[in-house]
Amino acid sequence: MTDDSRPGTPTGPRPGPRAAFRRWRARRPFWGGLLLMLGGAEILLTEKASLKVVMHIGMQGLAGYLLPALMVLCGLLTLFHPVQRLFYSLVGILLSLGTWLTSNLGGFFLGLLLGVTGSCLAFGWLPDQEPRRGRRQRRRERKAGGGVRNPVRPPAGPAQV
Repeated sequence: MTDDSRPGTPTGPRPGPRAAFRRWRARRPFWGGLLLMLGGAEILLTEKASLKVVMHIGMQGLAGYLLPALMVLCGLLTLFHPVQRLFYSLVGILLSLGTWLTSNLGGFFLGLLLGVTGSCLAFGWLPDQEPRRGRRQRRRERKAGGGVRNPVRPPAGPAQV
């Protein structure tokens, strides 16, 4: 008896871990959370740079490490609790902008830009939006549809009576 012949099992091929990850990723603001986490991690790494590179501007000490650590936390929370993404993205952008003063000009601008971009992506993510069709799927649909790319439509104008 094969696995496919048991009742309750799907007849098609089993989805692998890659397909499961894609489904998980589609239900949350993945790229926004990831960029926010990377921005915080980059700023934390620049805090550990040699003293010749580090610029001592503004409050140094705890705030220089606290803000990027909270950016990483906001990125993780955005990924694993997407219902509250608006709050986490707003806090993330404020933390990212705060690193300008506390953490080597926001990790020499790179961490600042990653954090702001990730926060904006997380803020703009819509959970009910249909997933985009991939390039391969569009090609298949085009081939199945007879190869017509853009059907000719009449120009829109006022209706004539």
